[in-house]
Amino acid sequence: MTPGEDPICPLCKRPIPPRAKRSLHHLVPRLKGGAGGPVVLLHQICHNEIHATLSEAELARGYDSIEALRAHPRIARFVSWVARRNPAFHSRSDGRGRRRR
Repeated sequence: MTPGEDPICPLCKRPIPPRAKRSLHHLVPRLKGGAGGPVVLLHQICHNEIHATLSEAELARGYDSIEALRAHPRIARFVSWVARRNPAFHSRSDGRGRRRR
């Protein structure tokens, strides 16, 4: 990334402009041993969708990389949908997709 260039969200591949809501995502959840592990900067809406879709245990077990997250069917549909939105777009995520155990 060059100076003045917006970072790119690795999940949706859109730029993250300064005015966009953003957050860091631990690839392995902190509560599952990932406190010192790698983090990625995401749009807040992308981060919300990850946590609305997958539990902490599911994230730790098999969705600990951007590639694995992008391969999940619901997240893949979300990425396709959000890719058509303005990079600063934000809305609440629907958390009804995750199965409660």
